[in-house]
Amino acid sequence: MRYFLTEEQEMIVEICRKIVDERIIPRRAELDESEEFPREILDEIGKSDLFRLFIPEEYGGMGTGIFEVCLATEELSRGDLSVATSYAASGLGFLPILIGGSEEQKKKYLPDLASGKKLAAFGLTEPEAGSDAAGIKTRAVLDGEFYVLNGTKQWITNGGEADIYTIFAMTDPEKGSRGASAFIVEKGTPGFTFGKKEKKMGIRASATRELIFTDCRIPRENLIGKEGMGFMIAMKTLDKSRPAVGAQAVGVAQAAFEEALNYSKVRKQFGTTISSFQAIQHMLADMATNIEAARALVYYAARVIDSGEKNVSRLSAMAKLFASDVAMKVTIDAVQILGGYGYMRDYPVEKMMRDAKITQIYEGTNQIQRNIIALDLIKRGA
Repeated sequence: MRYFLTEEQEMIVEICRKIVDERIIPRRAELDESEEFPREILDEIGKSDLFRLFIPEEYGGMGTGIFEVCLATEELSRGDLSVATSYAASGLGFLPILIGGSEEQKKKYLPDLASGKKLAAFGLTEPEAGSDAAGIKTRAVLDGEFYVLNGTKQWITNGGEADIYTIFAMTDPEKGSRGASAFIVEKGTPGFTFGKKEKKMGIRASATRELIFTDCRIPRENLIGKEGMGFMIAMKTLDKSRPAVGAQAVGVAQAAFEEALNYSKVRKQFGTTISSFQAIQHMLADMATNIEAARALVYYAARVIDSGEKNVSRLSAMAKLFASDVAMKVTIDAVQILGGYGYMRDYPVEKMMRDAKITQIYEGTNQIQRNIIALDLIKRGA
């Protein structure tokens, strides 16, 4: 389908496609096996200016929007969701600075993040606070000109690899979610350490680690916004970032669909290619239709966010929910179409199926997305 992209947007897609075809796909299986963080590929993405997409020009960015980020993320996900996750997670990490940061913070941190010289990470999830984001236990206590952080963050994408971390901690636990605040913490700060790199079912090359804070002293000026604004900043961040998770899902689904379609045209059974069987044709038709529907919803959500619309939680959740469910179904069907070959690690669809699962989990499980959608429907109507 045509989406009437501008010349600049077409160029973004072409740059990503070139990186995917020349740098990512040739190393995809190797990265999955070795679980090596794709630093060289991310450096190439940085040199191609893809981290600049939705950072304003005054901070070294290109001043585009979430829509352009979705275009890039979708195409990178067609190559390898591990790489795309590492890329998108840096954007997730610096979004709180864009949303609530001071002018000084933006000038200090955003240029290096825009160039790709440094990566960012988003530190919200904890052992007892995943879907219940308001249940965080990490504490930040003001001590003169410093905040002292104590606590643990869990399953943080880009953990240990990122240079800049946006961390959410309780400054006033008595106030519940209104007592949460957001902070910028730099890698190397005394008292800030990392757990082991987690062994995951999918997106194995991306880094997922614990962040551990033990009497970690950070300057008072690293508070993002004001005390008590953390939960609001976190929710606004996720509202803007969830369409990009939808774009990841669309990208991996597209890749799996293409593998299944191509295979169906060469695999022969009963003297003919399996693409001539109506059962396979119907599977392919459903896969293609659902991918296009997911892509249209993701693109629409991104464009609405870029328009400046404030009430985007429902639409953002719908984009993430629908696209990730489609990705899971499409990748499972791709494995089915390839049959025994699909189950073998010599073929990429089994990896795509493993990778696709995470899109239904991170940045809010799909059950939480349904809660968000339903509550908004009840509150604001259809």
